[in-house]
Amino acid sequence: MSRNHKEDQSNEIEALESIYYSEMEVLETDPFHKFSITIGTEQYNAEEESSGMACKLVFTYTPSYPDQAPDVSIEDPVNMEELYETKLLEHLKNIIDENIGMEMIFSLVSSAQEWLNERWDDYKLHEEEERARKLYESEEAERKKFEGTRVTVESFLKWRTEFEESTGIAAKREKNSDSKKLTGRELFMRDTTLNESDIKFLLEAGESIENVKIDETLFQDIGDLELGDDDDSDDEDWVPGADDD
Repeated sequence: MSRNHKEDQSNEIEALESIYYSEMEVLETDPFHKFSITIGTEQYNAEEESSGMACKLVFTYTPSYPDQAPDVSIEDPVNMEELYETKLLEHLKNIIDENIGMEMIFSLVSSAQEWLNERWDDYKLHEEEERARKLYESEEAERKKFEGTRVTVESFLKWRTEFEESTGIAAKREKNSDSKKLTGRELFMRDTTLNESDIKFLLEAGESIENVKIDETLFQDIGDLELGDDDDSDDEDWVPGADDD
């Protein structure tokens, strides 16, 4: 006895309407039944559509269904990437191949519902990982503000050079270096504090500056003197020639 496919299809439609009475919509009945069943993740809210995933599975019976595969398509996807639609249809095709010869719409809907929940869980996990990554990067950037730059020999030498130039230390060091190369006469002529000291001494002694006679021959050979690191040079009260008395 041959199988009555039309009767099998009608019986399945009746069973599906009792199971999915609020999610199922019959679109056509002639020549074959065409209907849609809406599925969505547990978090899906049809009014807000801001959370979860959902779509309509549209089934169309073929002449020899269930001995022949039904046509399946996806409509009105919510929060679903195009890749998800393709992957879901591939998943349903595998279920169809496993159930040829049996009424399979309930199995297809249940499997699609489970698949959608798994993809939503994957999506939420990825979203959480992305949020954690951004938080970590933000905290790392904030921490580096307080850490500063790692000091190396090269970076320290560069910083020291720039610091000494900006504060005038480099210029003072260069000036001091030049001073060490001066002859005794040059250093004596440059150091005006010595002149002031002598003038003050003469004034305290009651001498008029105009009456002071300077024997220039005393300074003819002073240019040959070199100032070393003698301890007398560190004495604030030291006067050139005082030790000769």
